[in-house]
Formats: sequence, C-alpha cells, structure tokens
Amino acid sequence: MSHKILVLPGDGIGREVVTEAVKVIVRLKERHGLKAELDFGVIGGAAIDETGVPLPDATLAKAQGVDAILMGAVGGPKWDRAPRDVRPERGLLKIRQALGLFSNLRPAICFDELADASSLKPEVLRGLDILIVRELTGGIYYGQPRGIGDENGVRVGFNTERYSEVEIERIGHSAFELARLRGKRVCSVDKANVLESSQLWREVMEKVARSYADVELTHMYVDNAAMQLVRAPKQFDVIVTGNIFGDILSDIGAQLTGSLGMLPSASLNLQGRGLYEPVHGSAPDIAGKGIANPLATILSLAMLLRYSLKEPKLADRVEQAVKKALASGLRTADIARPGERAVSTSEMGNAVAEGL
Repeated sequence: MSHKILVLPGDGIGREVVTEAVKVIVRLKERHGLKAELDFGVIGGAAIDETGVPLPDATLAKAQGVDAILMGAVGGPKWDRAPRDVRPERGLLKIRQALGLFSNLRPAICFDELADASSLKPEVLRGLDILIVRELTGGIYYGQPRGIGDENGVRVGFNTERYSEVEIERIGHSAFELARLRGKRVCSVDKANVLESSQLWREVMEKVARSYADVELTHMYVDNAAMQLVRAPKQFDVIVTGNIFGDILSDIGAQLTGSLGMLPSASLNLQGRGLYEPVHGSAPDIAGKGIANPLATILSLAMLLRYSLKEPKLADRVEQAVKKALASGLRTADIARPGERAVSTSEMGNAVAEGL
C-alpha cells in the first residue's frame, strides 16, 4: 500500500524549506523503499492570491483524503491589511479544526553539535530532550465570543479562554501515552491561581492521571514554567498545556535548541493522521535569499514518518542524516557561529539527502 502525502509549501521561506524536505522524500523512495504518493496544494497567502481565500475547498478536500500533510509556513506583510477572516493564518486555524488536529507535539531536542548555538550555557543544554504537548483546537484562539466592539464610545477587543472537560481529557491522554514511551513524567502547565479555565484543566488532569499509575504528574504555573525552561530545562520530560501557553512555551523551547530553524512539530487527530510543519514562520525578511534553515521541516518529515506513516526506521534514518550533516560542520546562517561559513538552504538539504 502506498502512503498519500499532501504537500502545502505555503508562503515565504515555506516554499524553500519544503523543497528540501521533498528531496529527502524522493531519496527515501529511491533508496529505502518508501512507498508514497505526493500531491500539492495551496494554503495561506498563496491561496489568497490564487483563490481569494486562505484555505480553498479543493485543498481541504485533498487534506481529508491523505495519510499526512507536510506544510511550510503561512503569512507575511503582504496580507497584513486583509480582513481578519481572510488572513493567511485563518487557513491554518481552519484546517486544524476541520481535521480535528487537537494534539500538537513540539519536541525541543538539543543536538550535541549545536550546544554552543544557544544563548544558554552548553552544560545546561547537552542531552536536552523535551516534548511539549499543546492543545491545538480549543482555548482562547477559538473561544466565543470574540471580536472588536464598542463600549460607551470606546473600542474594545475581546477573546474568550474556554475549555471543556472533553477537550482537556483527550489532550491529557495524548500526553500521558507519549510519556509512557519516554521518561514517564508529565508536567501540566496552567494558570490555576487566576483562571477558572485553568482550575478545570488542573482538576481534569488529576482525573486522567489516575489511569496512568506508572506516570508521574506534576503541575506548574505558566510564568514559573517559562522561567524554569531557561533556568533548568532538563528537569522536564513531557509538558502538557493549553493553546496559548503552548504557543509561547514552545518558542522558548526553540531558543533552547539554538534556533527556530531546528524545531519541528506534529499536529495529530484521534486517528493518528497529522499535519507536520516547522515551528518557525514564513520569515519574509529572508524569503528568496536561499539562506533559510530547512532542518526543522526535514525533522517534521521524520515525525510524519514515525507518527502517521508508522515508518519508525525511516524516521530514524532521517534524524541520523540530520545529525550527520551537523557533525560534518554544516551550518545555515541561523546556527552558524561568528566567522563560521554558512551554507545555503539547498546545500543543507542536499547534505541530508546524501546522508541517507
């Protein structure tokens, strides 16, 4: 049986980094027996330019018929003045919701070769391996009511932080199941000292934990978690948290690894189908210059192979090829030290493909 993968390059550097990941897919098909069919679609700004909407019906229909989706990034200043409902980011939110992609996995792994690339001391980071599990289809990004209105002649903007018990339970089970495959420790991050939604979150996490006697559950307020991530990050194994807190904490995780260009992610539904994308954005300031780091996208492909296609050996091969490229001294501009030669996007992608 051949796997079906939908490729959505998106905007800005998305097209550049996805091109390199596709090279890796081609090499896996040629040399390592991967059976996969690729299809392509548009999303985000590219979709707005082509169809007038950030997620065309044709793209969504394709997404609903594949095993996994590999995406680049969406957005850019070109579309900043567009109405809120037709901005590029709305396409991403819509596809997540339509496919039920509620569980967002964001690993923060420090390759030994890049321990010096972070602003933190190398000894704080060597051996770092954290998994942030972010709830992706609830919380303040989706809660109603929301909008911009008028109160006594003054404009106000408002959003609603909302979580149901069912939403919290399913992301809790996702985190605990993943922890069983790792260090068997879950830290649930919330703001239960202030927010009622977090009070329910904590209560439900305690309930879920009763089904996992082999996994340790701890709790931490989000402000302390942010501090601890830069003070002593190796204390964590799996962090589970809500949508907005996960968005922020995973970007802190990016700095632990040295660059946003090194951070992959997976967004999964209950059936294990998923959308895989780098954590970084479309970076319009460097788009078209051939200097973007493709490794986060290639590592996202490794997650795609592992979680949706159930090809763990091929996932391992891709990750080892990334390590081989880094061990050989190759660095893109974002992870190169002063005076170190920076390779292009395509040079790094070629090195990983050749490493296979």
